[in-house]
Amino acid sequence: MAENHCELLPAPGATALGVGPGGGLCRRCGSGLAPLGERATGGGSKWVRLNVGGTYFLTTRQTLCRDPKSFLYRLCQADPDLDSDKDETGAYLIDRDPTYFGPVLNYLRHGKLVINKDLAEEGVLEEAEFYNITSLIKLVKDKIRERDSKTSQVPVKHVYRVLQCQEEELTQMVSTMSDGWKFEQLVSIGSSYNYGNEDQAEFLCVVSKELHNTSYGTTSEPSEKAKVSIGK
Repeated sequence: MAENHCELLPAPGATALGVGPGGGLCRRCGSGLAPLGERATGGGSKWVRLNVGGTYFLTTRQTLCRDPKSFLYRLCQADPDLDSDKDETGAYLIDRDPTYFGPVLNYLRHGKLVINKDLAEEGVLEEAEFYNITSLIKLVKDKIRERDSKTSQVPVKHVYRVLQCQEEELTQMVSTMSDGWKFEQLVSIGSSYNYGNEDQAEFLCVVSKELHNTSYGTTSEPSEKAKVSIGK
């Protein structure tokens, strides 16, 4: 037995039979058919326009409904408990940072977390928590932990300086060290000379400093001055 199929009579504005915004009536049974966009999504437009902090985003209901527990899912379902407004263009108004909404929306589109280098992971986490996207929250927290773990595992490097000084200069030199320099060791070089009526010995003073900015191969030069400076 042959099956009966509705044949759509296109409404004004349709570009072809069954194509376009109009919908129309069936030639055979006279029943009304919704526009294709509404039939594909079960009612309402397939596309949703968002005004996030003054920046417009255009996406689909399917994308926004990825997480049934999220704010965006409730927005698409016209949740009566959700206080949402629209602007003059019909876009949903969301008072959040549009810069950090981009990674959130892209995650809902393809399921991957992509964050530009100029964005902070903490900013994306803040938005993920606001929109209540649980899987994204977990991903961002994992990424932050991984970043912090790499930072803490970087070995600390030191630069050393050996400074030659006279006995009378020793106390002043050690007490005035700055810029992160620390006293390590004092070595008498065994030589002395007569200064007035007193004998004055000479020493080698070993100091060190941690290097925190080694990624670009730059280190700060010591601010202390001495007769001899030997680095190793």
